Amino acid sequence: MPGRRPLLLVAVLACLTGAITACGKDERLGQGSSNAPRPAVGQTGESGGGGGGGDEESDAPPFSVFATKNTTRVGGSDPVANAAAIAQATYPGAGPRAVTLVDTGSWQDGVAAAVLMSAPVRAPILLTDDGDVPQPTGDALDALDPRGSARLRGAQVVRVGDAAEPDDLRAIKPGGDSVFETAQRIDRLSTTARGKPSESVVVAPADRPAFAAPAAGWAAKSGDSVLWVRRDEVPAATRAALTSHQQPDIYLLGPESAVSAATEDELRKLGTVTRIEGPNPVANAIAFARYQKGRFGWGVVDPGHGLVFASQRRPLDAVAAAPLSATGSYGPLLLIDDGDRLPGLDEAYLLDIQPGYERDAVRGVYNHGWLIGDEQAISQRVQARIDELLQIVPVREAPPAAGAGQRDTN
Repeated sequence: MPGRRPLLLVAVLACLTGAITACGKDERLGQGSSNAPRPAVGQTGESGGGGGGGDEESDAPPFSVFATKNTTRVGGSDPVANAAAIAQATYPGAGPRAVTLVDTGSWQDGVAAAVLMSAPVRAPILLTDDGDVPQPTGDALDALDPRGSARLRGAQVVRVGDAAEPDDLRAIKPGGDSVFETAQRIDRLSTTARGKPSESVVVAPADRPAFAAPAAGWAAKSGDSVLWVRRDEVPAATRAALTSHQQPDIYLLGPESAVSAATEDELRKLGTVTRIEGPNPVANAIAFARYQKGRFGWGVVDPGHGLVFASQRRPLDAVAAAPLSATGSYGPLLLIDDGDRLPGLDEAYLLDIQPGYERDAVRGVYNHGWLIGDEQAISQRVQARIDELLQIVPVREAPPAAGAGQRDTN
């Protein structure tokens, strides 16, 4: 029924963050016994887990501070912790067959790797840091216990770029000497796993993270690969990847200030190009959320959807959140440009898609928002405003005109 899945995930995240001590058991949600700590709300990638086991005290605030009736906050203070919590919320029971590891040194690798969260691989993303495996990532790997994917020749882990190699897990590495080549190799791996190339491809600017970040969630949902260009250049690796798709539908994300008209013309030689744009990152993300053409695009122009909110200053939070766009209530990424203020464009968009009911709210549809990051990324005041705009509200019908709708009983 509408609106119930987010409530279940709230409970899962509460257990994962350890904010409710009753959840602190030596059980991995159906995967046997373990003492592996869970990432706590507000922790960093350098922190341990903890915050909720048995009688241990926790500095984490109560989960109700971070979850409201229409929003759920994944409140890590950095993307490492957020990715660990989201991966475990996405797989609260039986673990995935594979996990993707991306190093924090390359948000581009993370956005491109999000496509591996789509079917048939379904690999959530975890983050390593400067070649090391932070404790939240290691704990999440232990808890997820990937079984190995036949689509990846039995690999349990896909190591992207400079990601660390975890102990005792079978890993494959797509390779690549640049973000352009790595995206090409990820695209090839995704094509091999699917058995055919995707019909659509997203192309985004490699040096404008705020414009490119929304591509991660869409890739995770759709299986459409993300490839990179410079503002005035289509790199050779991107050309080769697009050629392998044999004249695909190319969706160019960002305005001409991010990707020039000349680069768009070059892309037209390799496929059919549609530019999805807004003058700034917030508007660009909304344009992508609204857009739909055939099977491509979110098409979120009405109530009844999931939404993901992240700071445009933290593109790796968008990478960490990609599995939320591919599971649960699904939904596109919207950006916050100032952690203390909801952008007016976001507010207008949320008002446009706010749910309403005429007689009984139980029979309505619902919106739900995932907020990624601590209060430095998105303040509680902004969370409260988002909650208000997601709330289903009564709708009063205008009174009928005189004589309208009356039955003639003669």
